[in-house]
Amino acid sequence: MKSIFISFDQAYYDQILHILNYNNVRGFTRWDNVQGRGSKTGEPHYGSHAWPSLNSAIMTVVPDEKVKTLLEELKALDDTSELMGLRAFVWAVEESI
Repeated sequence: MKSIFISFDQAYYDQILHILNYNNVRGFTRWDNVQGRGSKTGEPHYGSHAWPSLNSAIMTVVPDEKVKTLLEELKALDDTSELMGLRAFVWAVEESI
């Protein structure tokens, strides 16, 4: 199993939820009002007067065989806007309860 951590502009929430639902990914944890900035390009997301947008984050654990499809669909969504920002990171899940 793999864990996928997705950090994204809050405006992407509905599209990301659609991607998860379409791929039969039921379980996830979501954090709202996440601040940050991209390592390459894009606008900072600080929730401030100068940089008013914010990010959210989702973490989900999925079978190995779902990772490639999910990353491809998330990448396609990210490609729709350079400034909004979306990143996904995959970690191995060694144990769970």
